[in-house]
Amino acid sequence: MTTARRLLLLALAIALIGGCAKKQPAAKSEKLTAQGRLTIAVIPKGTMHVFWKSVHAGAVKASKELGVDIIWKGPIKEDDRDAQIAVVEDFISKGVSGIVLAPLDDMALRTPVASAAKSGIPVVIFDSGLQGSDFISFVATDNFKGGRIAGEHVAKLLNGKGDVIMLRYSVGSNSTAERERGFLDAVAKHKGIKVLSSNQYGGVTPESSYSASENLLSRFKKPDGSLSVQGIFCPNESTTFGMLRALQDGGFAGKVKFVGFDSSQQLIDGMKRGQIQGLVLQNPVNMGYMAVKTLVGHLRGEDVPKRIDTGAILVTPENMNEPAIRELLSPDLEKWLGGNGR
Repeated sequence: MTTARRLLLLALAIALIGGCAKKQPAAKSEKLTAQGRLTIAVIPKGTMHVFWKSVHAGAVKASKELGVDIIWKGPIKEDDRDAQIAVVEDFISKGVSGIVLAPLDDMALRTPVASAAKSGIPVVIFDSGLQGSDFISFVATDNFKGGRIAGEHVAKLLNGKGDVIMLRYSVGSNSTAERERGFLDAVAKHKGIKVLSSNQYGGVTPESSYSASENLLSRFKKPDGSLSVQGIFCPNESTTFGMLRALQDGGFAGKVKFVGFDSSQQLIDGMKRGQIQGLVLQNPVNMGYMAVKTLVGHLRGEDVPKRIDTGAILVTPENMNEPAIRELLSPDLEKWLGGNGR
């Protein structure tokens, strides 16, 4: 074999190796985007409550309309910060197109969100706020306003006079902290209303909220068996349900003005029985829908708002049967989630 022929064969071999090496990144890219489709990770605070299932339905609705894929994954319990951080880090390592996140803690999730941004993965925060600025947009209820709506309704029910208590949700939860702050701000405007307790936490499950509610109510039980409080506020579905059960078991249900936040069938039933006088409702289906839509818009080069308010409304026994209100109270999750919405 001549020297010229050897050189020619060597050049062909080098070209062949180089050509194979160039194809590898393309294969990796196809895997990340599911053959050309954007893949969005949607990470809720938890997966058990009806609220999150409604968010899931909205996210699925957006994914079908926009032609993208979503992966729904979150911690089971809404106080498992480490589990949520691990979920975010796992999606970063998998290289998803973007992340939609409802942070369990407004500080603890800062670092993983910053890591996502550094990895070129944009993040939209929804439901509950996050410290810092390493995210594209914040899609949520104006929670302070929602708390004020609840406070103003309690004040109206009490004609501006009476003693009230508030059961908080969980330390580090920005959304409920804002509702609690809004409630206290509203009732403080009424000189005849006194807040007897506002520093107790129900925790993230109906069971822990029930126990906390029983303990709280026992502090204000008079010798004759009645309560020395006239109004109660709880800032989310689990604390509202836990308090409702404690009021029912203590024989106080319907004897005190009770306003909660969010909805479930048990809370709807409580309102029908006159045991709940108001629920401030968000629109979780719209929240999930807008969060995914906003992120996809950003990924496709659109300018998106830094803050999107998905709304809140007061539901009372007087308006709960209106068609628009019924849809918020009992959204059709089956339409989007099938058996997964149960």
